[in-house]
Order: sequence, then C-alpha cells, then structure tokens
Amino acid sequence: MSESTQAMTGAEAVDAAISQGVDLDGSPIPENKLSLYQTVMAKEANRQRSGVQNSMRSRIVRIGAKHFSQADLNQMLLDAEFKPLKDKEIAFYYGDK
Repeated sequence: MSESTQAMTGAEAVDAAISQGVDLDGSPIPENKLSLYQTVMAKEANRQRSGVQNSMRSRIVRIGAKHFSQADLNQMLLDAEFKPLKDKEIAFYYGDK
C-alpha cells in the first residue's frame, strides 16, 4: 500500500497532510492558510521551553480534555504525580460550551 493510499489517523495524518499542502479529504489547503500556519509553527519551534514534564502536562490537559471528564482527567493527573487542573484550565476546557 502506498503512503498516499495508506490510511492514517491522529496527529501524524494531520502533519503529513499539512506538509503536502492538502486537507485530509485531498483538497488543497489555500496558500494563505499554509503560510500563516508555517509562520506560527516557526515561532513555536523557537520558543524557550520550561521543561519536558511541563510540556507533557500541557499536552495531556489540552488533548485529554477532549476525551475525559474534568474529574477523570484531574484524577489521572494526580495519579501520575502532575499538578491538578488549574482554575483557568477548567474554565477554558470545561466551561460553558
């Protein structure tokens, strides 16, 4: 199966599509959108990091909030010895939708 016909899921599929300049449905991504994305990602790549564990926690919260209840995610963070959800994270990810 070729890479173009192989089904991909998750972040890898999105990254591959962006690098090819096409959406997951095969339609082209407009140049102005690609340019803005590349500008923002270049800034992010050059940003000073506070540590791998802080980055891990941020990703867990950002992505985990899509898949787990507030109580479950908070308990998982505590079980893994991360800091619990912050008030601002709760408001942003679990506030009125």
